[in-house]
Amino acid sequence: MTDAISSWVEGYIRAWTSNAADDIRALFTEDAVYATHPYDPDAWRGREQIVEKWIASADKPGDWRFEWSVLGTDGDLAFVQGRTTYLDDRPSYENLWVIRLGPGGRASAFTEWFMERKT
Repeated sequence: MTDAISSWVEGYIRAWTSNAADDIRALFTEDAVYATHPYDPDAWRGREQIVEKWIASADKPGDWRFEWSVLGTDGDLAFVQGRTTYLDDRPSYENLWVIRLGPGGRASAFTEWFMERKT
């Protein structure tokens, strides 16, 4: 499972860098749910809505750095700790991602927990 989640996160970073619809689609199952925060009532539902919302809120390539590590796995769930550093005047964040991998190594659920990092 660690290899599968590492591959998935590498794909996520590739999609974050490119903001290409096909790179984003490759990450998620058809019926995936992407919650931008825990208990998100407006979670993005379905691969096409995920692509649409991602592109609408895309970061520019080169405006950020991301460091990460796999904290652990439990069955099809993976827990990833990250640190997002924006290179402009935006705040930087500590991240916890909870990812449920579905068929073919695609995420069927993704929940992002984040908090602003005080430097």
